[in-house]
Amino acid sequence: MASIHILSHETIDKIAAGEVVERPSSIVKELVENAVDAGAEAITVEIKDGGISFIRVSDNGCGIEKSEIRKAFLRHATSKIQDADDLLRLHSLGFRGEALSSISAVSQTEMITKTKRELTGVRLSMEGGAETDFEEVGAPDGTTIIIRNLFFNVPARRKFLKQPATEGGYVADLMEHLALANPQISFQFIQNNQVKFSTAGNGDLKQTIYKLYGKDMADSLIGIDKTGDGIRLSGYLGKPSGNRSNRNYELYFLNGRFIRSNLVARAIEEGYKPYLMQHKYPFCVLMMEVDPARVDVNVHPAKMEVRFTEEMRVYEFLASSVREVLDTHEMIPEIALTEPEKTEEKKEKALEPFQKARSRMQTEGTPPAPAQPQNENAERYSRQKHTSRDFFVDFGEEDEEREEEKPDLITDTKEIESGKVSEEESVYCIEETRQENEETPVMYQGEQLELFKEKIISPVSRQKFRILGQAFATYWIVVFEDKLLMIDQHAAHEKVKFERIMKAVREREILSQNLCPPLVLSLSGREQEVLERFREAFTKLGFELEYFGGNEITIRSAPTELFGSTIKEMFLEVLDELSATGVGRAKSVEERIATMACKAAVKGNRSMTVPEMETLLDELLTLENPYFCPHGRPTIISFTKQELEKKFKRIV
Repeated sequence: MASIHILSHETIDKIAAGEVVERPSSIVKELVENAVDAGAEAITVEIKDGGISFIRVSDNGCGIEKSEIRKAFLRHATSKIQDADDLLRLHSLGFRGEALSSISAVSQTEMITKTKRELTGVRLSMEGGAETDFEEVGAPDGTTIIIRNLFFNVPARRKFLKQPATEGGYVADLMEHLALANPQISFQFIQNNQVKFSTAGNGDLKQTIYKLYGKDMADSLIGIDKTGDGIRLSGYLGKPSGNRSNRNYELYFLNGRFIRSNLVARAIEEGYKPYLMQHKYPFCVLMMEVDPARVDVNVHPAKMEVRFTEEMRVYEFLASSVREVLDTHEMIPEIALTEPEKTEEKKEKALEPFQKARSRMQTEGTPPAPAQPQNENAERYSRQKHTSRDFFVDFGEEDEEREEEKPDLITDTKEIESGKVSEEESVYCIEETRQENEETPVMYQGEQLELFKEKIISPVSRQKFRILGQAFATYWIVVFEDKLLMIDQHAAHEKVKFERIMKAVREREILSQNLCPPLVLSLSGREQEVLERFREAFTKLGFELEYFGGNEITIRSAPTELFGSTIKEMFLEVLDELSATGVGRAKSVEERIATMACKAAVKGNRSMTVPEMETLLDELLTLENPYFCPHGRPTIISFTKQELEKKFKRIV
C-alpha cells in the first residue's frame, strides 16, 4: 500500500490555482471584482496576447494598507467576510480569499497600491507564489496589478490555453459584462495597445449598452422595472426585431454579479415566447436584486452559478414580468425601404483612473503644497517625471510603443512637493465633467411616451383600416393613416385560432372526441413523473388517460381541435419539453397543445375574399398580443408613407 504524505505548499497552491485560474479571463474577473469591491470609480484593464503574456488592472479604489499587503496574498485571506454565517448575507463580489494567492502561484505578479491617507505607495513583486521584491514607491491612490507569463511554471496548463485571439475574446466578453453590471463605474478596455471600448461611468445603463452594442440595439430597448415576491427586476428588454440565434445576448445580473442560470434563461424565454420564432433568443440586459439569504453563490469558485431557495416563485415572477412589459408595447416591425444615412461617430475620449489630477492641474492653477516626503524611496521616485512609459519601465515593462500611444498616467510626486498639485488633487478617478472637445454623451427619450400613443392594433383603430386586397394569395395590403400594412393571413389566423383555444381552456369549454382504437404509449420513469405532475392539466384539455400496466398508458380521448394532427407525436413532444426543462406549468402544457392545434389555420397561397379578410381582421384586433403568431413569426409589418415617398424621389 502506498504511503500517505503531506503535499508541499507549492503543490497545494498550484492545485488550488487550478480551480480559480482557468484562463486569463478568470484573472481579469477576480481582479476587477476586487476593484469594484474597493469602491473604484474608474477601472482600466489592458491585455496582450489574449492576456497570456500581460494583464494590467488599474483602479482608483481605496488601496491596501502597507501592513496588509503581504497578508492579502495568503490563501483564504479576505476582508469581505468574517465567518461562515456571512455567506448568507453577501454584498460583495469577492469573498473566498483565494484570488491573489492562486494568481501569484502561476504567474509573475506585481502589485502597486496606495491608500489616500498615505503619501507613498508600495510595490510588491512575486514569482510562482514567492516574494521577490517589496519597496516603497511613488504611486497614485488605488491599486495596479500586473500579471505576466501566465502558467510559466505549469507548462501542462499553459498548453491547454486557446490561441491568443480566442483568449482575448473571452476577456472582451467578460469586460462587457462587467461594464453592464456596473454602469456607475468608468471602464476602459485595452487590447494589444488598442482601446476597444470605454464607458462614461455616469450610471446610465442604456448609454453603456449603446457604447457596447451600438445605436440600433440601444434604440430597440424597452425599459422594465418590476417588484414582487422579494425580487426587483430592472433593466432593458430588446424588441423581438433584434432577436438572436443563440443565448449569448441574454444578459442577467444578480445583486451586481453576472451569472448563468438555466432557471432564469427559461423564465426570460417563457416571457418572450409569444414574440419570438422558434430557435431564436432575445437580447436583454436585466438586473435582479434579491435578498442574499435567498441565494447561494458559493456553488463554484467562478461564482457564476447560483441556487435560489424558491425556484418556482423566481421563475413565475420573471416570466410574468417580462410578458407584462412586452404586452404593453406596440410590436409591429417597421420596414425601412431606404438605407439609413451613415454618420461617422466620434470616439469618446476616456481617462484612465490616474489622469484626473493632471486635467485639474491644467485647468485650475496651483494649489498649496503639502509637506515633503521623508522616505528615501519616495524621494528617489519624486525626482522622476513619470509618464505611462516611465512608470512601467521602473517595473520592467518592455513595450516601446506605449510612450507614444498613452497620455501621462501618474501625477509626478515632485509636482506634489513643489506645490503644483495637492495631495487631495491627486485623487485619481474618472473625470466627472467632459472637456470641451469631447462628444456629449448620447441622450435617450423615455419609453413612457409610448403610453400616450394610440395603438395601431386595437378595436378603437379599426375604422381607420382599409383593406386594398391580397398579394401573392398570402399577404393582405392594408392602409392605416400614413402607414401601409402587410398582414400574413396564415400567421394572423394561427394567432386567432390559438387565442380561441386558450379561451375555451380557461372557460372549461374544450370538447373532446374518443379515439378508436385508443393510443398506447410507453413512457420512461421521468416521463411518468412529469405526466403525473401535470395530469390535471391534460385532463382539463380534454385528454382521457389511463395507466395500462408497467410503463404504458392509454389515451382514450383527445381534444377535438387536435384531430387532423398526429396526437401521439404531439403528446410525447410536450412530455419531452417538460422533462428537459425541469420547470413547467399547467399553462405551458395548454399553450403547447394550443400551438399544435393551430395547424388547421388557413394556409398561404389561398385566395380570400374581402369579407373573409374583414372578419378575420376584426377578431385579430381584439387580441392582447396580435403581433406574433404562436411560433413567434410576425403577423404584421408596416411601411411609412415617408419611406415610400423617398423611394419614388418625392422627397430626398
